[in-house]
Amino acid sequence: MIEIKSIEKPDDRRDFPRGHLEIANLSGLVFGKATFEPGWRWTESVKDIAGTDLCEVHHNGYVVQGRMHILTRDGVEQEVGPGDVFVATPGHDAWVVGDEACVVFDFAGGIGEYAKAGH
Repeated sequence: MIEIKSIEKPDDRRDFPRGHLEIANLSGLVFGKATFEPGWRWTESVKDIAGTDLCEVHHNGYVVQGRMHILTRDGVEQEVGPGDVFVATPGHDAWVVGDEACVVFDFAGGIGEYAKAGH
């Protein structure tokens, strides 16, 4: 089997304050391209949509451009930038660092639930 989709024609698009998420659903893979504008912060832009205090979605990410700071429920902090591959487990806040949009590719199946009520 070979299955191909273009993220330029996503299966779903979710807009939220200062950002948006585009999703391509393939067999065995939910791929997300998230764009976070300067000033975006999860607890300010997505918290009310998700209905949780922190992001409870697991992320397997690759940063295409920009920088993002991630703070876990346990107080662990890291900053990711272009070329970085990262895993962020449920229970974190995140925000854009600087004046450039942050674009992240997410390969974790949970991204399909991102910015949806209860997630």
